[in-house]
Amino acid sequence: MTENSASSAGPLVTGSEIARLAGVTRAAVSNWRRRYDDFPAPAAGGVNSPLFDLAEVQAWLDEQRKGQDVAVDVKLWQALRGVYGEDMIGGLADVARLLAEREVSAELPADVAGLALELAESTGAAEVVNALAERFTDSVRRAGSDQVTSPRMVRAVRHFVGEVAADATLFDPACGIGTLLLAVGPEHGLTRRGQESDARSALFAQRRADLTGRIDVVVAAGDSLRDDRWAELRADLVVCDPPVSEPDWGREDLLLDSRWEFGIPSRAEGELAWLQHAYAHTAPGGRVLMVMPASVAYRKAGRRIRAELVRRGVLTQVTALPPGTAASHALPVHLWHLRRPRALGDGVTVVRMVDLTAGDLDGSLEPDPGQLAEVPLIDLLDETVDLTPGRHVEESHRDYTLEYRSLRRELTENLQLLAELLPVLAAGDSPGSLEAPTVSVADLARAGLVQYGDPEPVSVSDQLDTDYLQGFLRSTANIRRSTSASGTFRVDGKGARVPQMTITDQRRYGAAFRALQEFEERARRVAELSRDVASLARDGLGNGALKPES
Repeated sequence: MTENSASSAGPLVTGSEIARLAGVTRAAVSNWRRRYDDFPAPAAGGVNSPLFDLAEVQAWLDEQRKGQDVAVDVKLWQALRGVYGEDMIGGLADVARLLAEREVSAELPADVAGLALELAESTGAAEVVNALAERFTDSVRRAGSDQVTSPRMVRAVRHFVGEVAADATLFDPACGIGTLLLAVGPEHGLTRRGQESDARSALFAQRRADLTGRIDVVVAAGDSLRDDRWAELRADLVVCDPPVSEPDWGREDLLLDSRWEFGIPSRAEGELAWLQHAYAHTAPGGRVLMVMPASVAYRKAGRRIRAELVRRGVLTQVTALPPGTAASHALPVHLWHLRRPRALGDGVTVVRMVDLTAGDLDGSLEPDPGQLAEVPLIDLLDETVDLTPGRHVEESHRDYTLEYRSLRRELTENLQLLAELLPVLAAGDSPGSLEAPTVSVADLARAGLVQYGDPEPVSVSDQLDTDYLQGFLRSTANIRRSTSASGTFRVDGKGARVPQMTITDQRRYGAAFRALQEFEERARRVAELSRDVASLARDGLGNGALKPES
């Protein structure tokens, strides 16, 4: 909640919660706000996430005959928000403690505790904590925060994890409220271990596991990087959506830590610290699935660590997910897949690159052939070690033969045109054309024959040829006149002079200047094509896509 919401007399609701009250979609609520002038104005929140006074909304719904009785779960959520404000995770933890241990926190009012117990009697304690977790996730997601793992990200992680053996050990070192820890793998049978720096989140995750019948779940409180509570744990599967907004992950205190097997991350590369922490807790043959910002794949600071991951055959796959998968923002996000080799030489020889960035957020997560590439390790170990999937997927599906033939043909055509464009010039009558009688461009402008355009002056008279005018403006003598004492070239032409000629001669000179201009433009294009075709040919010969003709 914002500061002004805290001063509100009663509980506040979001647009989604109004939709639940009225039994309609959120889009319908948006339409009501636009269509009805008497719809309650926001009492707090921002432009993108307004909050409304519950009493005002309920009264308006009743007047419009759109209201329904407020459900107990809605009353509980709103009562918790009225008491805990922005500290909703504290409210969730207190309710979970109440339902699991029948222990009432001093911060939890008796009437709110009564609502929680009433709801648990009718729906079950597990349903209450799951519903609260879902509402909390939704509220944080709408605020554009990465405080919790989004449902779409959970879906993606579950998909790429695949089948998990019922007797496996699962570990999440930054488990938050237990979203990934409890969602991945079979519901029962797994040994689940987690750690979370926020003690209230850790408590809620533990009680949530207890109330939903997971019998071998232990969540420890503490900073995983600075205070590893599971130092001896080696898991079959490690999943993690690490915190990325913390500027200090503890580098200065952890420089000599044995977990940095692939290199000491810089202060700006906290994600690579979390990645190595997760890998350190992986058993031989075990896997890591880590949510990573897309920038970690190419940032200069992490190049050496990326290179080591690739060189040792530990990184098996990088999956680029559609923008918006992680939260309500549109920033891209990747999943990094790691596997600890069982023995020396057991590492992978290729890294699978999967680019789903153009896919539907809620569509299939199975890549089409055109969305994946198997990239040999040697091809990744260049000076940048860029692990961005899109780059390698595009490269792997490149038709070198067709592209080379097309570029070669275009270069040949441009070379032929280049020779034809260069004008044939004869010896002049004097050492320099500007030795003859001249007229200043300023005088031509005052006479109404020239207009100062952008970037160069142009003729506005049929007695003056524009190509002739601009050609002489680019002559060496006029360039000197148009260059300031600081060495800056000005193309305004006000101080320039051009020879006095008949319109017929002007047009002859104008045609030559125009041909030279086209020649220069074509020459630049030839230079670009030459670089492109040479680079393509070199790459194609090097990777086997092209070969010399016999």
